[in-house]
Amino acid sequence: MKNILVPVDGSDAALRALKAAVQFAQQQSHECTVHVLNVQAPVITNNAARFFAPEVLQSYYQDEGNVALEKSNAYLATVDVPYKTYVEVGHVAEIAKKYVEQKGCDHIVMGTRGLGAVPGLLLGSVATKILHSLDVPVTLIK
Repeated sequence: MKNILVPVDGSDAALRALKAAVQFAQQQSHECTVHVLNVQAPVITNNAARFFAPEVLQSYYQDEGNVALEKSNAYLATVDVPYKTYVEVGHVAEIAKKYVEQKGCDHIVMGTRGLGAVPGLLLGSVATKILHSLDVPVTLIK
């Protein structure tokens, strides 16, 4: 592994996944970068978007993403592993696929359920979509 992608949403499950990814990275004999990705769901419809300046929407998404990354950034500051953080807007599986291709990620580590999960689901919908849409190894952390 050279690049590990970790989608995070600010949940405890995402933080556990990040900790596992850092452990994987530390076990490598070569440098391994952890790419921490928060994807904000587009909350504004095209019709409503005409009432907001694009800069206002982008600032809103970035602020929300930064809040979701707070726990991750606090943890990453305590470990000696190269990492990068990103905030994007869209659908998690689609953005994750883009990052796997663009950043050369050869492994994904993620929680089984995030903040939006319905209690009782065996596996969250985001994890399921990523499992079925990407051709790289995916490690799910409970």
